[in-house]
Amino acid sequence: MLVEMRHSVTQVLFDRFELTDPPMPGQWFFHQQTSYLVMQRKHRYKLHSGHYELASIVLLLKPQKQPADAQFVGHGWVIGDADCRFNALTPLLRCAVLPDGPCDRCVHREERL
Repeated sequence: MLVEMRHSVTQVLFDRFELTDPPMPGQWFFHQQTSYLVMQRKHRYKLHSGHYELASIVLLLKPQKQPADAQFVGHGWVIGDADCRFNALTPLLRCAVLPDGPCDRCVHREERL
């Protein structure tokens, strides 16, 4: 499958290559010793013999190192303490109380019900 890597804000093309299993949004992706967070995934189709077929995938990426406290929880990647009730359960934001972390020193930590 042809995959295009583009910056999520400027749409600048980073690279174009073949990949069998492109990552989904919310996953970190490593390419040429650089870490990226997949923000969005777009599918491009072409009409072939009266039927549309998937031609390529565009990954909108944000250059970002995977945080040390990132963990995979059921539905996807989460940064921070996933057991805290204030955790956003997303790879983009830890929580509303202390978004930059660290979670281990937060005085507002409460167990998720």
